[in-house]
Amino acid sequence: METLTGPLAGFTPWPDDLAERYIAEGYWGDTVLGDVLRGGDPRATALVAGDERLTYAELDRRADRAAAGFLRLGVRGGDRVVVQLPNTVAFAVVFLALVRIGAAPVLALPAHRRSEISYLCELAEAVAYVVPDVHGGFDYRELAREVVAATGVPHVVVDGDAAEFTPLASLDAEPVPYERPDPASVGVFLLSGGTTGLPKLIPRTHRDYVYNVEASADVCGFTDRTVYLVVLPVAHNFALACPGVLGVWARGGTVVLAPSGSPDEAFPLIERERVTACAVVPPIALLWLDAASWSGEDLSSLELLQVGGAKLAAERAAQVPGTLGCKLQQVFGMAEGLLNYTRLDDPAELVEISQGRPLSPADEIRVVDSEGRDVPPGEVGELLTRGPYTLRGYYRAPEHNARSFTPDGFYRTGDLVRVLPSGHLVVEGREKDQINRGGDKVSAEELEGHLLAHPAVHDAAVVGVPDPVMGERTCAFLIVRGEAPTLREIKEFLKERGVAAYKFPDRIEVTDAFPRTPVGKVSKRTLLARLG
Repeated sequence: METLTGPLAGFTPWPDDLAERYIAEGYWGDTVLGDVLRGGDPRATALVAGDERLTYAELDRRADRAAAGFLRLGVRGGDRVVVQLPNTVAFAVVFLALVRIGAAPVLALPAHRRSEISYLCELAEAVAYVVPDVHGGFDYRELAREVVAATGVPHVVVDGDAAEFTPLASLDAEPVPYERPDPASVGVFLLSGGTTGLPKLIPRTHRDYVYNVEASADVCGFTDRTVYLVVLPVAHNFALACPGVLGVWARGGTVVLAPSGSPDEAFPLIERERVTACAVVPPIALLWLDAASWSGEDLSSLELLQVGGAKLAAERAAQVPGTLGCKLQQVFGMAEGLLNYTRLDDPAELVEISQGRPLSPADEIRVVDSEGRDVPPGEVGELLTRGPYTLRGYYRAPEHNARSFTPDGFYRTGDLVRVLPSGHLVVEGREKDQINRGGDKVSAEELEGHLLAHPAVHDAAVVGVPDPVMGERTCAFLIVRGEAPTLREIKEFLKERGVAAYKFPDRIEVTDAFPRTPVGKVSKRTLLARLG
């Protein structure tokens, strides 16, 4: 196969000297994302989803046949395709097909709606949009019609009843030769948490994401006997590549897809498939800890529970080994790159209180004060980072990049941390105006913008309220005109605007005025204090 080459406008590459160093030191190789499946025993089970079970050979062939179908549709290397699929075989097939032909999937979440998807299609200049027909009671074909009307995206591919669109099943075609992607090219676009407005696109190259996957699999001890249960959206970086689905396939193990993290759905799968590892966010971990006392399922196969996406309280972290009978691994990371893991041989007290230490020897971190000066060891400051799998710039976002990166390429994470003598990080909060609602990131600015469109809302300020289950819940303070809308009315208004449901406020508070800081900004700290 020939290799696709050529720069992507809007993508910020690593400087030549660092790229040469990462190659020379073995962090970057020539493997591309479409290859990760090919190391497994062809007869071994690669994927389980509902009643479907696919071997490595079967999944490999289905991916190559879908790749031929996408090529026949007109999708080419370098194109972007917005993929919004739930935890199904279709996601695996479509993802592998696209990365093999060098088309970059833009991984949207099932919860996203018109506001987010239209924005992503326009920003990515997507040539296609892939959806299920109906999932979770929601008709994605209706959403696709709205997106096509708003953006003109040329192709909509539907898994299931396609109506007027292209059925995914019609892309099943005899495999054809295709050009191999350049390992330095963008392999996949992930979404930022969206601290300022709508999510930004995170370009991950084949070689940096493959390293992310391979190094994570090593740290987590994944082998060909690993059976990994996916309860988070498979399009999420944590479930996909930390080590996630791709890490399992890189080691020849088995992936089991679940529709959700509910104990009623997850526990029977753990028993039936003899699951050994799973990644969850704290709200799911808390559900599992409570459910283990009354559940009748056999969870004895479970060896490792990864918890990330938000901070798990130390006292609940301490309960995991005794209650679920497995090791706990705390994971702190970001789709932008840097990953931190507690290690499997770390002492229990370190696992309980910290969120891990950097994955790679080449990860560089700084902890700085508000003036950008390094803080003394052990003190709290903002985490800055750069390394072989941390982006150098968001896609087509020059103004945001100027704020988010230092002149020498360190990414300003917005996370407040302190570093223990062992090198482990303890997360102490966020500097950015973002709410971490059970692992889902809600941009206060984005939600405020939607609220301000309501005819009864004069001004809005959104804050995160600490919550023992979700980590944070969302409270919207409103200054209103006339009669105040109810929470139900606000949620219905946001739904009509095409906003994802996880961004809806959990609570609204009506006030006459907002407290201000000395420089005139809304004092959200004072607003939060009003809630007690």
